Amino acid sequence: MLAESAVTTSDKTFLALRGDIVSGAITAGEKLNESELSSKYAVSRAIIREAINRLEAANLVERRANVGARVVTLSHDGLIQLYQVRESLEGMAARLAAKHMSDDEIEQLRSLLSSHAHQIMAKESYYQEAGDVDFHYRVVLGSHNQHLISMLTNNIYHLVRMYRVQLGMAGPRISTAFAEHQHIVQAISNRDEELAEMLMRRHITYSMKNIESKLSIS
Repeated sequence: MLAESAVTTSDKTFLALRGDIVSGAITAGEKLNESELSSKYAVSRAIIREAINRLEAANLVERRANVGARVVTLSHDGLIQLYQVRESLEGMAARLAAKHMSDDEIEQLRSLLSSHAHQIMAKESYYQEAGDVDFHYRVVLGSHNQHLISMLTNNIYHLVRMYRVQLGMAGPRISTAFAEHQHIVQAISNRDEELAEMLMRRHITYSMKNIESKLSIS
């Protein structure tokens, strides 16, 4: 498990600020005012500045000359570019997971999907928290490739989550996405590397088109 521990005040502030950006509590494109954020999170401006720097490294914040730091904007071009990278890297992760995941890890992945099935029936939604309860996160860890894990979980994971959380699944896409997850797990369980990669890439393409349709009418 690659859970992040908020040991220091700086860590806690960074995680809180990141969570608010991903969820949309701090809106896409919003300017980040250090003084206001310092009051909101009850920390010094230096701690806020450090958190903003870390969020910039995580691709959730961008700086512009004469403007300062802003939350990234959710855009059509940004979505396409991000999901092109995501499709390639997560496809590779699924291929490697089919090769390297232990039987216990695969069983845990099946159990995770079972819990998701109960959530869908109870709430008619398919919202996945970050980390070990996120299907995609678990498949990435299952690749057992530390460079790939770092690229996905540190560099683009939370930007992907920002699109998924704010413009994610609703209606028929809930059941189809869950079925796609099941097929990916079955391919991993069968140790079919080629099929696991193909299904993951196709799944991410479908997800991208779902989000793209929502961006076009927002």
